[in-house]
Amino acid sequence: MNFFKIENTKLRLRYFFSQEFFRSSLVQWVFIGALLINALNWGLIAFFIRPVDFPIILHYNVYFGVDVIGAWWQMYFLPLIGLVILSVNTVLGYLFYQQKERIVAHLLVLATFIVQICITIAVASLLLINY
Repeated sequence: MNFFKIENTKLRLRYFFSQEFFRSSLVQWVFIGALLINALNWGLIAFFIRPVDFPIILHYNVYFGVDVIGAWWQMYFLPLIGLVILSVNTVLGYLFYQQKERIVAHLLVLATFIVQICITIAVASLLLINY
């Protein structure tokens, strides 16, 4: 029974990613780039941040200095938020593309890439502060 659910899910995913929206070269390159940048963020945090008993810096402000500290695992919220934004914008882009709103769909995908770059800058800054 469980095997059929897995196969059904695979078929649905294959159908979803075979749509015209995902065959667009702009969408493919930007989506893959955003996914790679998000994977890089996960990898950098996993490599540099180790489980510790003391709090680490989670936010630094130029005017006030360190204003948020917390547990080491809270650093993973940045790439998680990036992954959620990637998922939501991709689905919304797909839906807009189906409604023939191609410019809005492409802007959503490009915005996702820019958000991933901004999250990478934030992760790199936090790693420099904490390392």
